[in-house]
Amino acid sequence: MDGNMLWFSGLLLGVGSRGTAGKTGLGSAPCSAPSSSGVLMPTVPLSHYMMRNPPSGVTMGLKEAACESLYHLVARWEQKTRRLSKAFGSPYLACYALGGAILLLNFARSHCFTQAMLSQPKMESLDNAMAYCMGLVLLGVGTLFVLSSFFALGFTGTFLGDYFGILKEARVTTFPFSVLDNPMYWGSTANYLGWAIMHASPTGLLLTAVVGIVYVVAILYEEPFTAEIYRQKAAKSHKRN
Repeated sequence: MDGNMLWFSGLLLGVGSRGTAGKTGLGSAPCSAPSSSGVLMPTVPLSHYMMRNPPSGVTMGLKEAACESLYHLVARWEQKTRRLSKAFGSPYLACYALGGAILLLNFARSHCFTQAMLSQPKMESLDNAMAYCMGLVLLGVGTLFVLSSFFALGFTGTFLGDYFGILKEARVTTFPFSVLDNPMYWGSTANYLGWAIMHASPTGLLLTAVVGIVYVVAILYEEPFTAEIYRQKAAKSHKRN
């Protein structure tokens, strides 16, 4: 599982004000709204934004894909070689070290996500109280799924412990896994989406789409492995009995 159980806390490193909504006519220049830091944040239609201000957050999307790939490449390398377990003297210590690195990268990633949004214009149609409340709801639901997943899996279960040979007795099927497959991934995606809507950010929406695609690829990459190792574990237990 991806280490996003502290996603919301990571976002707090870069929280900014939504500012006051500005109005833009179809043929006029975009108006600007002051943020709490005094920086003018223009509110513009999506079409104007896409034509005049291509999002610099593309770099953030590439970083997201690179980080997720790195986590799994390191974990697969460990599963094949056990080099990290040998270096740390214990698979648990090695898993804790990788988990700590993932958390640090997540804090940095969340901060960069927020800064990418704040550096770009807002979307006029989302810069209102109703959309902000919708974003809060998504953020709440996402946080519920992420945190409940973490408590169900534990630290090693969350941070790729199965690649280190650290397995539970059986795959977790309690809430939130009883209502949704891969709830930590989808909860994290809901957090990104909610945060983007709260900031009325086209850049945030684009990055959320990138995050969702990266997570789908991660699920396709990770799910067969997880299913296989627990199938093997169940088969060994059956033979012993």
